[in-house]
Amino acid sequence: MKLRKVTAVSAVVLALAVSATACGSDDKKDEGSSGGGKKIAIGIKYDQPGLGQKTPQGYSGFDVDVAKYVAKKLGYNENQIEWKESKSADRETMLQRGDVQFIAATYSITPKREKKVDFAGPYLLAHQDVLVRADDSSIKSPADLNSKKLCSVTGSTSAQNIKDSLAPKANLLNYPTYSACLTGLQNKAIDALTTDDSILAGYASQDQFKGKFKLGGLRMTNENYGIGVKKGSDLKAKINKALEDMVSDGSWEKAVKANFGPANYQYEKAPKIGDIKS
Repeated sequence: MKLRKVTAVSAVVLALAVSATACGSDDKKDEGSSGGGKKIAIGIKYDQPGLGQKTPQGYSGFDVDVAKYVAKKLGYNENQIEWKESKSADRETMLQRGDVQFIAATYSITPKREKKVDFAGPYLLAHQDVLVRADDSSIKSPADLNSKKLCSVTGSTSAQNIKDSLAPKANLLNYPTYSACLTGLQNKAIDALTTDDSILAGYASQDQFKGKFKLGGLRMTNENYGIGVKKGSDLKAKINKALEDMVSDGSWEKAVKANFGPANYQYEKAPKIGDIKS
């Protein structure tokens, strides 16, 4: 009888020990703001070649390379990254809810967004530009877009911005995707595609489009890409330090050339942390 009681007590102690061990090895992502946790969730775009793209082989693009570098500096290996799609309309909400620790997804720093989230960076200065056929030399300034068929994606304000202030006689065409615009450009159904030059360079760098298009180099706006973090997060300072290291050790320029090189992208030099171009 005594033996049974001892055995029962031992079983309870053993069960508690196993439970405690299991709790201690929980594989959930780190909830704090420092590196070294089991996982880190990072937001990127899934559908922007050259910047953030999900493929059968994994994730690729300049934003992805930047995110990997930053994560490593924070103490996370690539296999500890949990990638999450961050659509433009969802980015602030994802950060506020804590769905991701940071977002690197062609995320332009603006006063409106800074009211809701904090930004590290900028890490790339992009500009609104146009993409034209490689043999087209008729568009050398924004005014040359007058009477031209100008394409952008449905819901984007890029083309409308040009019509409102730079080329009021431009013929605006909205296509569902950038890829559809590129097909139209290739078939001469449109004359130019407009959005950020980094995005245009990424699309033009795809194997099926190499050598067929070129950037206009118009630089109509400044787009300061930053890494978004939750308001008040101490990750901002740590990410800024990582971005400075990425520039100083040559990794930043290597990533730019690897992702945008085929489009002959005339990129700006790496911006200084906190230097926001209006």
